[in-house]
Amino acid sequence: MKTESNLATFLKQKREQAGLSQKQVSEKLGYSTPQFVSNWERGLSAPPIKIVKKLAEMYRISGEELFNHLLEETLQQVRRDFMKLKKKVL
Repeated sequence: MKTESNLATFLKQKREQAGLSQKQVSEKLGYSTPQFVSNWERGLSAPPIKIVKKLAEMYRISGEELFNHLLEETLQQVRRDFMKLKKKVL
């Protein structure tokens, strides 16, 4: 089971602060279901880079701030994957 990430918490917090529902966000981004947004907020996936600017605008944050959170989450995942691989090799 995946634990909640810093990115997931950040995305949920910013969406709620913007006064938006998952359904509203998904509709504005052109998704057919709020499941995409739910998956981001549960740490199961991350928003694609191509929507960072639009998502940041909706959440009233800078694109750079959102990008930095995405980058940090990616780095953490690479570190976790590396440590798992390292344990298997040893």
